[in-house]
Amino acid sequence: MSQATTRGQYTNIPPEHRTEMKKSFLQRWWKQVDLQLMVWPGVLLIFVFAYIPMYGLLTGFVEYNIFTGARIFDNPWVGFKHFEEFFNAPRFGTIMRNTLAISLLKFIIGFPAPIILALMLNEVRNRVFKRTIQTITYLPYFMSWVIVGSIVMSLLSTENGSINMLLKGMGAIDEPINFLSMKEYFWGILVTTNVWKDIGFNSILYLAAIAGVNPSLYEAAEIDGASRFKQIYLITIPTIMPVIIIFMILQMGNLLNAGFEDILILAQNPSLRPVSDVIDTYVYRVGLQNQRYDFGVAVGLFRAVVSVTLLTIANYLARRSGNSLW
Repeated sequence: MSQATTRGQYTNIPPEHRTEMKKSFLQRWWKQVDLQLMVWPGVLLIFVFAYIPMYGLLTGFVEYNIFTGARIFDNPWVGFKHFEEFFNAPRFGTIMRNTLAISLLKFIIGFPAPIILALMLNEVRNRVFKRTIQTITYLPYFMSWVIVGSIVMSLLSTENGSINMLLKGMGAIDEPINFLSMKEYFWGILVTTNVWKDIGFNSILYLAAIAGVNPSLYEAAEIDGASRFKQIYLITIPTIMPVIIIFMILQMGNLLNAGFEDILILAQNPSLRPVSDVIDTYVYRVGLQNQRYDFGVAVGLFRAVVSVTLLTIANYLARRSGNSLW
């Protein structure tokens, strides 16, 4: 049926029928009034705090000075000047390399870690032991990065640090190593700390998905002689694969989000800047500390555009498997 024909059908509807259609819509809305009252406050909050502030993105296209008190459009329009400045910056290559490398390491190591933990916890039959492990792994997530960073720095301290004392006691080293001032150790420390902090909470999502697997599938597999490993491989993982794919898509959208608080706290030594400087820390240092808010907005907008593009590509590829966000 052509579009013109469809339009003709709707335009030829008698006025009394249109009134009935409007009444039926209002009746349906009124039947869902409890659900509508739950949804619309959230929609309003998102509109107020997420969409209206997008007007401030125009700051990245003007020569903005916050101290003049002028409106955004009252400042000189410079177009893509700030974007070009970022692309031509001497540290652009280093920043992008660190951002991509840290993000990929967090994805490669940090993404499967909670899945493996959830599969392992699902096989534990002792409830007391299982809940104890869950509590221990959940706890770091609820601690701020300031506390987590302090714990890591204490463990790696050259003065009575547990790691140095252990290595020294084993005879692996003669003198304490200042891990947080050596570039070759920083990425490993950063990624390991992130995995330790987030693995417990992220495993909750996969445990919930595993709980929805039909128990009769395991019973049938057990009758057929399948071992526990085969049941995990043939039943559990394929069943929760839609959830895994959804979270993988979301992670791909954060590929340029290498972190901020963790790097800012763990990379306090200036000698680590060649391996720790990422987009977020660069924006903080150049955009906020130097009060160049227009430049900071431009760099943030660049990252957002790339993230949305990666998210769209990942969703398109996932759609072929039948699992996608939209």
